[in-house]
Amino acid sequence: MNPDLDLLQPYPFERLADLKRSVTPPPDKAHIALSIGEPHHPTPALLTQALATSLDDLAIYPSTQGTAVLREAIASWLTRRYRLGTAGIDPERQVLPVNGTREALFALAQAVVDRHAQPLVLMPNPFYQIYEGAALLAGAEPRYLPCRAETGFLPDFAAVDEATWRRCQLLYLCSPGNPSGAVIDRATLTGLIELAQRHDFIIAADECYAEIYLDESRPPLGLLEAAAAIGLDDYARCVVFHSLSKRSNAPGLRSGFVAGDAAIIERFLEYRTYHGCAMPLHHQHASIAAWGDEEHVVQNRRLYRDKFAAVLEVLGGALEVTRPEASFYLWPATPIPDTDFARGLFAAEHVTVLPGRFLSRRIAGEDPGADRVRLALVAPLAECVEAAQRIRRYTATL
Repeated sequence: MNPDLDLLQPYPFERLADLKRSVTPPPDKAHIALSIGEPHHPTPALLTQALATSLDDLAIYPSTQGTAVLREAIASWLTRRYRLGTAGIDPERQVLPVNGTREALFALAQAVVDRHAQPLVLMPNPFYQIYEGAALLAGAEPRYLPCRAETGFLPDFAAVDEATWRRCQLLYLCSPGNPSGAVIDRATLTGLIELAQRHDFIIAADECYAEIYLDESRPPLGLLEAAAAIGLDDYARCVVFHSLSKRSNAPGLRSGFVAGDAAIIERFLEYRTYHGCAMPLHHQHASIAAWGDEEHVVQNRRLYRDKFAAVLEVLGGALEVTRPEASFYLWPATPIPDTDFARGLFAAEHVTVLPGRFLSRRIAGEDPGADRVRLALVAPLAECVEAAQRIRRYTATL
């Protein structure tokens, strides 16, 4: 067996199941789960109809590169959404459909990391655990960059020393962030792009929450947009990851894409051809319909705005919590240790939340996820409000 498998840590939801295992919640209260970022809004009909009407394509092997029509739909969306200008993005050489961003974020590290050069893979802390597992199984050392309240829940990239940047081969970004919803600004992205050019590392920007934002006039900036703005229209050393799971409420479709530097996309396509992970053609048809429509995405944001407003009104004064710029998460501080809070809340109110330390690592005596919990506002509005009321009631007992 691959000995690097022994380096993997239990997934957050395994740890959550263990935390709750010996607890019996009140049977008279229906369970409300705010722990998993699985959208519960209806999948748009245009997507399901496209899926249903293309089932004859089950008889055809799909190609790893995806159809030209899908790549063109993705390139058109990217150019519109991120104002990429006349250069745009080449659907033939700079776009690759993938089966959701999770597997692609993992696979990229396997394709680009040189395990013989003492590689570092940098990532935010807390983080999506796929980044860590990808680094470990690629033979790299994960390096965790703490996301603290005083830095807006973003890494303090200025605190990273030159020796670390020299060893860095891959930097994972997550903007809007999971779990905080924090958004990286233009100056920071520009600085990171310049560092990547100077030290020859790749930036992998996980932007899967980019279409869920609370101010309709201020969509989150993207890595390719920042690159284009400084004239780097070949997007050298930059790749972005997008998904229909959150944007279009289609987590079961497993549809997303990677886009950016043509040289990286070329080698990643080579890797994926051997990996055997082509997107089924009927999923591609549904994806074309989804990337071509914005009306359902605007409506989706409206639903999340309503939930944030209602939940924050209930929680005001009960927990230390702020409205994020984007994503569908709240990241409140807890008055007691986060694991105790989550376990006690489940026992008293039958509400499941995710302890922050299950999303982070304790480094040099500091755990930036400790004493916070992640609340995913994915349930219907009434359930989210009911959960907030139960959280407030439980917090009042502490």
